[in-house]
Amino acid sequence: MLKRFISCSFVAIVLAITLPAAQASEAAAPTALPTVEVYLPGLCLACIDWADYLRANGFTVLLKETADMPALKRRLKVPSAVESVQTGLVAGYFVEGHVSADDIKTLLAEKPKARGIAVPGLPAGAPGREVSNPICDTACTILDETSGVREVRREMYNTLLVGLDGKTSVFARH
Repeated sequence: MLKRFISCSFVAIVLAITLPAAQASEAAAPTALPTVEVYLPGLCLACIDWADYLRANGFTVLLKETADMPALKRRLKVPSAVESVQTGLVAGYFVEGHVSADDIKTLLAEKPKARGIAVPGLPAGAPGREVSNPICDTACTILDETSGVREVRREMYNTLLVGLDGKTSVFARH
């Protein structure tokens, strides 16, 4: 009887010590982020830079070259007023343009009733657009071969939430 009491006491002490630590490590373990499918219209270096940026921020990214981007955007119901070059798809939401990883993570955490989020156009300084040649007007990120210098440019921009009705509201300011 004494052996059983000591054995049970030992198990209880071990559990009391290890269980909170195990629960804390489970709580601290980051949740795996869903895969982002990125559709792009052929070779687009800024689109690839954005995909690399998402990977560096914990996302798995699948690049898919798409010949008919307008048809894809229509199928996903991306309003023409918020279009950019590439279109991502994650957890049932579209991600249009150079949206920040933090904005995507917020979207996934909050789960709003929406079609998706968008950064319209090609704002300089947005992820994947941090460094570009000032003469490149096609969303390219290139090295200026004449000087070998990459110029950092930045402009203010908004990430927009596109509601189920297609109306937009500011989701984040950058």
